Amino acid sequence: MTTAGDIMHRGAQWIPIHETLDRAAQLMRELNVGALPIGDQNDRLCGILTDRDIVVGCVAMGHDPARVTAGEMAHGTPRWIDAGADIGDVIREMQDHQIRRLPVIENKRLVGMISEADLARHLSDDQIATWVERVYAQA
Repeated sequence: MTTAGDIMHRGAQWIPIHETLDRAAQLMRELNVGALPIGDQNDRLCGILTDRDIVVGCVAMGHDPARVTAGEMAHGTPRWIDAGADIGDVIREMQDHQIRRLPVIENKRLVGMISEADLARHLSDDQIATWVERVYAQA
């Protein structure tokens, strides 16, 4: 059985809820990622911050990314998967919620992130085609 822990990208890092978006953008550049999980003071997942969130939700709105925090951008119910979950559960979670990145949690700690690229390395062409159709479908 292939698990979330088998396919995830290790080394994912939180962005604290109180951190500013300019710092988040710097961290994304340093880590070469397009999204960061947002964590509160107890390391609980509060949301995901994407590079698009920073541009569209802050900069394009005329706000200063040095004054807006990651927490202010955290909306909705955060989705995650346990490291021991089967790859089928990963696919369903991402399809059901139309998400492209999924934090992986083990023992209540962030241990990795699953992205489209991670799925592409572990799924058949047919599985990827079905996933893309469902995730990118208009809601």
